[in-house]
Amino acid sequence: MKIKFLTALSTGLAIALALFQSCETKTPTPKDLSKENLIPLPASVRATGSSFEITEKTTIYVQEGAEGLQQIGNYLRARLHPATGFELPVSARDKTPGPGHFYLALAEEDSKLGDEGYLLNITVDGIALSARKPAGLFRGIQTIRQLLPARIEMGTKQPGPWEIATGSIFDSPDYAYRGAMLDVSRHFFQVKDVKRYIDLLAAYKMNYLHLHLSDDQGWRIEIKSWPNLAKHGGSTQVGGGKGGFYTQEQYADIVKYAQERFITIVPEIDMPGHTNAALASYPELNCDGKARKLYTGTEVGFSTLCTSKEVVYKFVDDVVRELAALTPGPYIHIGGDESHVTKKKDYIPFINRVQDIVQSHGKLMIGWDEVVEASLKPNSIAQYWAKAENAQAAVAHHAKVLMSPANKAYLDMQYDSTTKLGLHWAGFVEVDSAYIWALETLEKGVEKENILGIEAPLWTETVTNMDELEYMVFPRLPGHAEIGWTATKKRNWEDYKVRLGKQKTRFEIMGIDYYPSKLVPWADEVEAVENVPVGEKNK
Repeated sequence: MKIKFLTALSTGLAIALALFQSCETKTPTPKDLSKENLIPLPASVRATGSSFEITEKTTIYVQEGAEGLQQIGNYLRARLHPATGFELPVSARDKTPGPGHFYLALAEEDSKLGDEGYLLNITVDGIALSARKPAGLFRGIQTIRQLLPARIEMGTKQPGPWEIATGSIFDSPDYAYRGAMLDVSRHFFQVKDVKRYIDLLAAYKMNYLHLHLSDDQGWRIEIKSWPNLAKHGGSTQVGGGKGGFYTQEQYADIVKYAQERFITIVPEIDMPGHTNAALASYPELNCDGKARKLYTGTEVGFSTLCTSKEVVYKFVDDVVRELAALTPGPYIHIGGDESHVTKKKDYIPFINRVQDIVQSHGKLMIGWDEVVEASLKPNSIAQYWAKAENAQAAVAHHAKVLMSPANKAYLDMQYDSTTKLGLHWAGFVEVDSAYIWALETLEKGVEKENILGIEAPLWTETVTNMDELEYMVFPRLPGHAEIGWTATKKRNWEDYKVRLGKQKTRFEIMGIDYYPSKLVPWADEVEAVENVPVGEKNK
């Protein structure tokens, strides 16, 4: 959709005109906003050829009386203060400030911005950021981060100047759901690791994190009504390590941390297959009443809940009830994939009943694409990973489709045959292949109005720690973020790979252990970063 820029900027320009008066400063450095290497690519950019400098006198002002803006202002300060060394106080006021400052405000009447869109106006005298919702302001802050030199990501004071190119950006996402999945069942990841992943997702304007909390190899969430699930079922992992689980307090902490970054947590309890950890914890969940042995391998498809036993549905109801109470987001993921030993005559009524259980607790069901074999309700979601006909069947059910095709979006696929980590059952997925596709044209009959968005899953059979996670995720994740955010007609690989290559210094300062694909023209940032050796960690 072609945006008439002046109309779209009406609210922000009103703020900017009041904010930006003449200011006694040094001559601004000429800069071209249109040449900045932003990911995701914004909807519309207008450059004015100059720059604004953040100084020790700069204050972050937020609109007085607007709920949530003080927190967002504090977040912006937390991103800028360590590297600049400037105090950058956060203050509320009911009118636009004088020159030299930030001003964050809500423009609720501007419907063009949607729930996550923002309007960023930068002149030599200040920065005005406006949005309909606080989430939009948060997304705009990620753009501000990328407009500053990469050294802004350092945790210690760095030399200035701290200049941002002038102009205007109008931006909003193409799809409502832009997420990633982290499998903490095959290998367990500590709370601090999950929080770091949340921060990396937030930096590229992603808004959902799907946590795969149970599988054959481990149960990772405390369920108070079934305590042995975590105590016994969470005690190991692939390869026989000690495993682990999140207490409900830890899970709530993750949810809160994500909420503060406008990311929604989607918890998954996989069923009726991928359930060996549960079957080992409670013998009554098995048809023969005998507990299974804990499993630390990587095979799939051998386990199933006993779908004919009423206690199984009591178990499912209790788990969903406790998870729903801890999860403010709208979705509970019930898995449903690769349940090879569950007979179809048992699988279908099981999924139907579990779908009703999820809805009885005020949530919407997401399931992997096999769940379309059941009677999928229009407000349920099928996550397409394997079979196009399943995605098409979801459309026939009038249900939304979440796009995660394994041969494009799976982050655990090897980049090529030399990659030491990952698998390749869905093929090798280099950085270009991960980027060169569109959600709405990938499969016939699955069009834009049928699609909720994109999710990039990381399964962890071969991934054991944060460095390995980052190596598999980056640099593919920014491309998936752009697929979900930026309109397809604006995207092309030749432009994107240059912008991606110029993220090199930022990746290294942020301590991201990325895969240096030979398909990307990696380039160090022109502005030198003092005392920061290549690969320096800032985790």
